[in-house]
Amino acid sequence: MAPLSSRFLSLIRGETHGLGPGLARLGLWLASLGHGVAVRLRNLAYSLGWLRVARAGVPVICVGNLTAGGTGKTPCVEHVASVLRERGHLVAILSRGYGADAGPNDEALLLEQNLPDVPHYQGPDRAALAAVAVEESESDVLVLDDGFQHRRLARDLDVVLVDATDTVPHLLPRGLMREPFSSLARAHAVVLTRCDQVTPERLADLRSRVARHGKPVAESIHAPTTLVNASGEQRPLDGLRGEKVAAFCGLGNPVAFRATLEGLGAVVAGFRAFPDHHPYPRADVDELTRWGRTFPEGTALVTTQKDLVKLRVDQLGGRPLWALRVRLAFLAGQQQLDDLIRGTVKEDAP
Repeated sequence: MAPLSSRFLSLIRGETHGLGPGLARLGLWLASLGHGVAVRLRNLAYSLGWLRVARAGVPVICVGNLTAGGTGKTPCVEHVASVLRERGHLVAILSRGYGADAGPNDEALLLEQNLPDVPHYQGPDRAALAAVAVEESESDVLVLDDGFQHRRLARDLDVVLVDATDTVPHLLPRGLMREPFSSLARAHAVVLTRCDQVTPERLADLRSRVARHGKPVAESIHAPTTLVNASGEQRPLDGLRGEKVAAFCGLGNPVAFRATLEGLGAVVAGFRAFPDHHPYPRADVDELTRWGRTFPEGTALVTTQKDLVKLRVDQLGGRPLWALRVRLAFLAGQQQLDDLIRGTVKEDAP
């Protein structure tokens, strides 16, 4: 996803008020009508066979979403790959690779760390990457990351994530939706994410809205597991309870990260949000170093594992730097989802 500024997010979420922001939202809504027409025409062209689809020769499982914001796809990609690896399959991951012009991006580095035996190919042409993965890695199943809209590569299973905390149900550019909810008709399964960060009423309403499309629905949370630093040392999560921390992240949904820290009992004394896939150039590292020094000695800096793999330092400004490692944990529907994943590849690998 291309970086989105906090100012733009505040605008589309209705957090800015007055005549100017109101007119801006109206203009964005009018522009979203054109986006909706373009999306529907493109999908119709694929459905009618007017646009060609490439087949990889091996099963393809897609993990995608409807929005341009962060729904937490990486933990779901890890889950899908892990289910397949447990059955002995040779898995490869394919992704667009935003920000990967100078080398692997944050998601690739994170997946390499958490799934060291699963190769990851990045590039805009996922159909070409699929051929390379099958040839070079002898992969017998491919996981397509963030590929629900990349319809040029045929897939055998479409798992679509819906962020329960996303309350801006508008198409781009008025909101963050790449496609309307009706596109869930193409999905084989839906996973609701961050279900612990919304009210039961909101979750029930979203569950009902998704269920209208007749797809299996799983409910999940991004469950923190431990704190880890760049040297690989780990700390238990209970060390955060009552502790003052300064946190920062470069995510599509930074509010969710802060809510997770506060849910663990941390006292967030400072918080900085960068755009999604932020590369952390030298100037930003220097600024974070100065920022870290403004907090009392002993204050820990906390970020995400996705950010830490780019920084690769154990401290900033003399303050220890830790990352929150998370995994996808299911509240409901995991068995049905895992059965669909396993069923995509008919037999266990030898």
